[in-house]
Amino acid sequence: MKKTVKLLLAGALALQLSVANAQLQLPQPSPKASVMQQVGLTDITIDYSSPAVKGRTIWGGLVPFEKVWRAGANGATKITFSKDVTIEGAAVSKGTYSIFMIPTSLVWTVIINKDAGASEESYKQENDVVRFNVTPTNVASRERLQYSFSDFTEESASVNMEWEKIRITFKVVLATSKQAVENIDKTLGATWAQYNNAARYYFDQKDYNKALEYVNLSLTLQNHWFNNWVKAQILAAKGMTKDAYAYALKAKELGDKNLESFWYKAQVEKALEEWKAAGTGKKK
Repeated sequence: MKKTVKLLLAGALALQLSVANAQLQLPQPSPKASVMQQVGLTDITIDYSSPAVKGRTIWGGLVPFEKVWRAGANGATKITFSKDVTIEGAAVSKGTYSIFMIPTSLVWTVIINKDAGASEESYKQENDVVRFNVTPTNVASRERLQYSFSDFTEESASVNMEWEKIRITFKVVLATSKQAVENIDKTLGATWAQYNNAARYYFDQKDYNKALEYVNLSLTLQNHWFNNWVKAQILAAKGMTKDAYAYALKAKELGDKNLESFWYKAQVEKALEEWKAAGTGKKK
């Protein structure tokens, strides 16, 4: 009996010690944050910690003017590019970098540094990949520091840092068109779908002659409703509505045989109605 009591007491004591030693979890003053945007063929990721204003004077106070600032809290603010990019005319190779800023009352300096783990104390200017000036803009009050992306196309994106009532923005320029062409050249030759996808890409770029070249290659491999529809759109864009009607009609004929995969049925039928006069010589 005594042995059992001792074991129970020992177990209870161990449980108390375990609870006492457990890490107390509370909200962090500057929680971790991450934002990622795919722009064209490039992933841009920013990892940072997000401090709050909490009624404090931020610029020229908590964050001193004329001094290198890690553009966030706790550790380094990191930006990662999955492919090579250009920032302010400077080539930046794919990889992870730290972001630093030097605030002033007028113009700020933004720095991309190759030491991804650099602190304000260990920062070295000789590791800068690019540094440039940015004029801050005023925004509605933002309690917590936040990074975001805006105005992105297939070829560029704006990176924004907002905190308190200040926004800092810089532009990242990509090489999407060049990379897409390289990918097309590397991967084509296996299936009709790859040629068709290449045709659609060039169609979106309004390079209709190149688009026509690739869709014709696709059609030599397989006569599918999809590549017939793509060719119809290309021909229509080139002003060849009568020929476009013929290929749209073929797309409908093939698509109606397998309605489950005919996902552009409505668009094809609408185009046929619009192009009917040119295709048949008859009024709608």
